Amino acid sequence: MNIGEIARRAGVSRSTVSYVLSGKRAVSEATRQRIQAVIDELDYRPNASARALKEGRTRTLGLVIPPASQRLTDMQLGFVASVVEAAARHDLDVLLSPSGGDHDRSFERIVTGRRVDGVILMEIRLDDDRVTRLSKAGLPFVTIGRTAEPHGMSWIDIDYAGLIARCVHHLADLGHRQVALVNRSAELVAAGYGPSHRALAGFRAAAAERGLVGVEVCCGDDTASGEACVEQLLATHPDVTAVATINEAALPGMQRALTSAGMSVPGDFSVTGVAAQHWAEDFRPPLTAADVPMVEMGAEAVSLLLETIAERGAVPRHRLYTPPISLRSSTGPVPAR
Repeated sequence: MNIGEIARRAGVSRSTVSYVLSGKRAVSEATRQRIQAVIDELDYRPNASARALKEGRTRTLGLVIPPASQRLTDMQLGFVASVVEAAARHDLDVLLSPSGGDHDRSFERIVTGRRVDGVILMEIRLDDDRVTRLSKAGLPFVTIGRTAEPHGMSWIDIDYAGLIARCVHHLADLGHRQVALVNRSAELVAAGYGPSHRALAGFRAAAAERGLVGVEVCCGDDTASGEACVEQLLATHPDVTAVATINEAALPGMQRALTSAGMSVPGDFSVTGVAAQHWAEDFRPPLTAADVPMVEMGAEAVSLLLETIAERGAVPRHRLYTPPISLRSSTGPVPAR
């Protein structure tokens, strides 16, 4: 069913039907009622373009993700899924757009093309040009993560500094004196990736407070990198008895390296960190970790963005998530050596 059929049955022009649907021009009450009767009889539903015309919105949100050429981590995919699901509950579509490297034109089209009502931005750096660009453009946006100076913007984030510090204190309470932080890749750290720098700050502060020897290593987001990282760690720092990590994608490789070295978890070596719940539960034995609430965070990002769209100039809001450390089976007392 289309506007032409409605116009034919109501005995009016297509433009008159369009005016009734969009509300852009006044139509006599009698004509409007006649058209509406036909619409009701046919159970006609305006398409998304017609609704957007009437509301002055696209009913589409932009979600800016890392470059598609880089394999998204499971946590990143979880955030994408949670945002899409939350948007669908509001009858909204989501336009995915990669950014960074050769994808800057895609991001610029999101900003200038009037294709979306607002943007959710992932994987935030401490100094992020994309945040500056969105602010100057006046396009409503919310970030998952935050810059070094996040005042004046709405955001949600994980308290990586506080959570990694808790992990270190937990290991210290178990008697561990030499611990390591397995961070994200060296490239991300060099680029100013927020979670990496905040995790490092929390690790250093907690290690210093407890008088521990802290070892810091970077690791790629994949199984092979995790295995190589822990192999190197064991070879160069044989006295390290535990690690804390924010690199969940490297966990299977870390586990493989420990098994190959003949080390049991947690009898010979303890592992903890910040990870999505199913990564933690798939670790063997299950990982003691702060479980990232991806579904809740994605829903809150959408909710915050809709508030920002509806109330331009409203006071920015934010939320810092500090999930509890779920004590499972991957941490134990320091082994006697």
